[in-house]
This record gives sequence, C-alpha cells and structure tokens, in this order.
Amino acid sequence: MKLLNIPEIDFIGKRNYAIIFSLILLFVSIFSLSIQGLKFGIDFTGGTLIEVGYQDSVNLDDVRSRLNKEQFNGANVQYFGSTSEILIRLEPQNASSAKVSSKIIRLLGDDVDVRRVEFVGPKVGEELTNDGGLAMLYALIGILIYVAFRFEYRFALGSISALIHDVLITLGIFSLFQFEFDLTVLAAILAVIGYSLNDTIVVFDRIRENFLATRHTDPNTIINGALNQTLSRTIMTSLTTLLVLLALYFLGGKIINSFALALIVGVLIGTYSSIYVASSMILALGITKEDMIPSEKEKKEIDSRP
Repeated sequence: MKLLNIPEIDFIGKRNYAIIFSLILLFVSIFSLSIQGLKFGIDFTGGTLIEVGYQDSVNLDDVRSRLNKEQFNGANVQYFGSTSEILIRLEPQNASSAKVSSKIIRLLGDDVDVRRVEFVGPKVGEELTNDGGLAMLYALIGILIYVAFRFEYRFALGSISALIHDVLITLGIFSLFQFEFDLTVLAAILAVIGYSLNDTIVVFDRIRENFLATRHTDPNTIINGALNQTLSRTIMTSLTTLLVLLALYFLGGKIINSFALALIVGVLIGTYSSIYVASSMILALGITKEDMIPSEKEKKEIDSRP
C-alpha cells in the first residue's frame, strides 16, 4: 500500500550530479586552505584585543594613523556594533599586555569607554590550535566506532565521509572569504559534526528498516525510498534550526556572528550531505540486504534481552 504524502524524488538517480558538485566544493575548499589558509583570530594567534566605545562616531582611518605613528603596525581596527564602538586587534608585542593596552587607551583619548581588554600569549594560541584539531579528530574517531557497532562498517564509512565533507567545506568557506576563525567557530564546527551525524543516523535507521522489511533487493530503490520517507523530517529540522541561527546572525551582535555563520553553513551542507553523500557512499561500497540480516548469534543475543 502506498503511503500518503511521501514524495517520489529520484535522489539516487541524480547522485552523479551531486558527486560532481561535492567534488568541486571540496577542490575549492582544499585549494583555498592550502593557498591562504584560515584567518585565525586572537584565540589562536595570540595578541591583544581592546574594545572601546566613544560618545560620538569615530573615524577608523584616524585611529589607524594614531596607532601607526606609535609603531603599532598591522593593527586591525573595525567597527563593533556601531560607528561609535571599535575593536582593535594587535599582534603579540614585546611589551607586557598591561603596558600595551594602557598606551593604546592613552592614544585614543580620555573620552573613550574601555569595554574589554583581552590578551592571549603565542604559546597559548598554539596549544589551542593543536587541541582544537585533536578535538575534531577524536570526535570523528568516536563516531566511526559508534556507527560501526550500531549499524555496519559500510554505514560507518558513509557517515565519516559525510562528516569530513561537511567540515572541509565549512572550513573552506571560512578560508575562501577570510572570515575570522576563533574558538567560537571551532565550537560551531564540533556542533556541526553532531548535527550532521544526527541527521545521517535518522536516514540510516530508515534504510536499515527498509532493507529488512521489504521484499525488494535493489539497494537503489530501498535507499531512495528511505530518503523520501525521511525528507520531511530532514527539511523541517533544518528550517527550524536555520530560523534560530539567522536570528542569532542578524540580531545577536558581532561577537557571535562567526559562530552563527559557521553553524548556518554547516547545517546547509550537513543537510545536503545526509541525503547525497552518506547514502551515495554506502551504495558505492556495495551494501546489500544480506548485510542487514543479523547472524544467528546476534539473533540469540537480541531474543535474550529483557
């Protein structure tokens, strides 16, 4: 009996176009990461960050010229929320952070309101970079083990392929457009891994159920049916998540813009990959109905459970 309101989109039939699209995105991302890398924030590079507020609008060129005269070359000066609030980022200096921040505040004038002063040493920044990379690696290894035990090794490889795909493209977009990459973006990347995995697991659950419940043996038909059956759930989850993230991006202020942007990109790419990348990978690895049927030992273990 045909279920109502289930679309009949031929996702699997269009997978070759999706693979080409993914390969282009991956090539651009890897190329950009190799050539210009990421624009690391002060959390990773080390340095001094000062946020100040003025009573009236301030000219950024005037602030930059004052800093250049005092040999603070390469200082990053930008508006932060409004034209009367600015954010200054400096590379690590020879002097102590207290002396550097005091000198800059004197340069800016007596009428400034100091909102925030942060200092990160180069060694701390290097440790954060290494720890952040290890955190992503450990997360991927843990996911590989979890999915392999819960489903089957082909599903584990499919989910990891989708996650690597999502992370690389998200990082590539930050590299290509030189958006600042700081600790909040790293946290967003780890959140994207969890979000994408959750979506992929839902699809995999339905694929396994369809393999065991149907008489069809054609993997293309079974996987295509599972993708269509979970499509409404996938779209609704992504849309409601994006609504919150868009509100954070446009209304949350500059301090969480990068965080919200990374999640927006990750949710879009993760939704796409759970439909095309993960399912295409398990299909390419030759998944069959026989792979889903539990062995006699597994059946006895299942039957003995309370």
